[in-house]
Order: sequence, then structure tokens, then C-alpha cells
Amino acid sequence: MAAEVRPRLTVLSGPSGVGKSTVVAHMRKVHPEVWLSVSATTRKPRPGERHGVQYFFVNDDEFDKLIANGELLEWAEFAGNRYGTPRGAVLERLENGEPVLLEIDLQGARLVRESMPDAQLVFLAPPSWDELVRRLTGRGTESAEVIERRLATAKIELAAESEFNTTLVNTSVEDVARELLALMEVV
Repeated sequence: MAAEVRPRLTVLSGPSGVGKSTVVAHMRKVHPEVWLSVSATTRKPRPGERHGVQYFFVNDDEFDKLIANGELLEWAEFAGNRYGTPRGAVLERLENGEPVLLEIDLQGARLVRESMPDAQLVFLAPPSWDELVRRLTGRGTESAEVIERRLATAKIELAAESEFNTTLVNTSVEDVARELLALMEVV
């Protein structure tokens, strides 16, 4: 009798502004059964973001408690805010045989690899550096100082591409979403 194939945890990472959220939103529109972990963050909501949908918005004390209680699979500080993946919900979904996707930064991806070595790490790369700069400056939601920090971080993140199992280049949201679904064996 063949062993039951359990879905692997898939981690999507890449530099800020590469389009991770856009790809994931498109993918989930087509395949809503793919469960995306909702991260906790100390960052303030952007216009249109809702608690429990895009993020669990928490204050510093609440975040400290999540860390102290071992409730985060990974957490990282980025651009002055902390982000973390709640452990329980991820493990529960995997146990139920559901495909699970994490959309997290490089630091978080490294921590997940340490705690879950069989996770599939997928790097989302921009078509070019110029395109990444255009996307980061075109948001219009951050100050020049924050954009400079994000660009400096993006250079470091791009250099880590070789640490990932697979690289997808974000030339088309639809194509990348399809490729990601195929890697997750959802299609």
C-alpha cells in the first residue's frame, strides 16, 4: 500500500515590492482551497487592511507574549515592525492534509527551514532591478527613508536566491500563480 502523500509547507519569499501579495491574491482567487497563513504584525494597518484578513494587528506587548509562549513558527523585524507566523494554525492545516502557503520575508524563510526542513522554499524574483525599484517607489505609501531601507534590504534579499529550492520570475502574475500552484501540486 502506498504511503499517503502529505502536502508540504510551501514558503514564498523574495524582496519587498516583488509582488508576493499580488501573486498570492490571484492564486487564491483561482484556488481558494490553498490556505494562506495570516501573520501577526506590530505594523499599523494600511488603508483597506482588516484585522485577521491581511494580518493580525497586535501591539508590542501582545507580540512579546506570542514569542514567549512559543506560538510563532518564525518571526522577524522588518522596517521597524515585527512580523510572525502563528505556529498552531499551520501545523493543524498540514495535519488535515491541506496545502499551506506562507508568504514571508527572507529572515522568516530561513527560520522556517530550520524548524521544518522539508518545507519547500520558493523565491520570487523581479524581472529586473529597475522594475523592483519602480514597484517600491510607485506604492506611494512610504517615506523616502523607508524606501531607501527597503531597497538596501532588497539587494541583500536578492543575493540569497541560491538558498531556495526554486526561483520564479514575476513577469506575469497569472503565470507565476500557475507555476506556484503546480509546485504545490494543487493543479
